[in-house]
Amino acid sequence: MEKKTNKIIAENRKARHDYFIHETYEAGIALTGTEVKSLRAGRANLKDGYAAVENAELILRNVHISPYEQGNRFNPDPLRPRKLLMHRYEIDKLIGKIKEKGFTLVPLKFYFSRGRVKVEIGLATGKKTYDKRQDIAERDAKRDIDRAVRDRQKE
Repeated sequence: MEKKTNKIIAENRKARHDYFIHETYEAGIALTGTEVKSLRAGRANLKDGYAAVENAELILRNVHISPYEQGNRFNPDPLRPRKLLMHRYEIDKLIGKIKEKGFTLVPLKFYFSRGRVKVEIGLATGKKTYDKRQDIAERDAKRDIDRAVRDRQKE
């Protein structure tokens, strides 16, 4: 069987910089037709987004999906709250974890899977400034090591 590849629409790289991601989940999202067309054009911004629990439902907030340019006056608000679609037991599990201290849900990326828009959300805790500095130092050290190995192989 051939493996289907998912077309990534938008990624939230800032989330991995600002948060420790403990677990990731895949969720569907309730959208209007013009929002899907706008996403096909790659016009989404996840940078300030988060997911909140309201009435035992997951709601995605502060995610900007630009209005579709060929749309009409019925284009929805770009920052409107959008419902995330998951199984009840998954939502209950997430609600229990969110009630723990310091956990939040952050959207990591939008992508198409079999023609449907999916959101990868991460269960995350915030990083402190020194954690961010440590990550940057580790990344720089790894880059230097890789460069040294590559130069050594050329000799």
